[in-house]
Amino acid sequence: LKHLEVGAIDGALFDLGLSSTQLEESGRGFSFLRDEPLAMTFQEETVEGDVTAQTVVNEWSAETLETILKGFGEERFARAIARGIVEARTVSPITRTGELVEIIRAHTPGWYHRGRTHLATRTFQAIRMAVNDELGSIEVGVRAAGEFLRPGGRLAVISFHSIEDRTVKQLFLEMVATGEFVKVTKKPIVPSEAELKVNPRSRSAKLRIIEKLSVV
Repeated sequence: LKHLEVGAIDGALFDLGLSSTQLEESGRGFSFLRDEPLAMTFQEETVEGDVTAQTVVNEWSAETLETILKGFGEERFARAIARGIVEARTVSPITRTGELVEIIRAHTPGWYHRGRTHLATRTFQAIRMAVNDELGSIEVGVRAAGEFLRPGGRLAVISFHSIEDRTVKQLFLEMVATGEFVKVTKKPIVPSEAELKVNPRSRSAKLRIIEKLSVV
């Protein structure tokens, strides 16, 4: 906004959803359904020193891996998967998505492989979030947008999983506590049955809104 010489805005909407088409066609290892190089970076090109998914799985400790798998992925088998990753990399570096999927498969029970959610979903989500510091980016973006709002302006955020929603909820609570904002939604707005029929992917969406108060 500063670059565009915009001094204030009437409203801001953050849609935290990711395009499944873009992720699957990126070639950077976001999808566990294709065998691709492990990168998971949103920028197309990386330079030396950038954290990638390969950095995470080959250099981070078992304890750190377990922490992010639990915290960012809510993965119930986080410890076993983290240990499996560390064991595998002692043999050879993990560089492909296919390798990571097989490690997850080998360190989770058979019934877990037959669930509605793919066995690698939570691990891939957790690593992607860690690589891109997604929760940190949400906080920076939301707070900055709040600073640019005019009095009466509204800030809305649509999140798509519980970790993001908790982050937004806490951010909004902190912003309201300053006395500069007020809640518009006491509880998040969720899709109606009619919307779910038209767009099933909206099933996990939650919308929270706050409004900037007039200057006293």
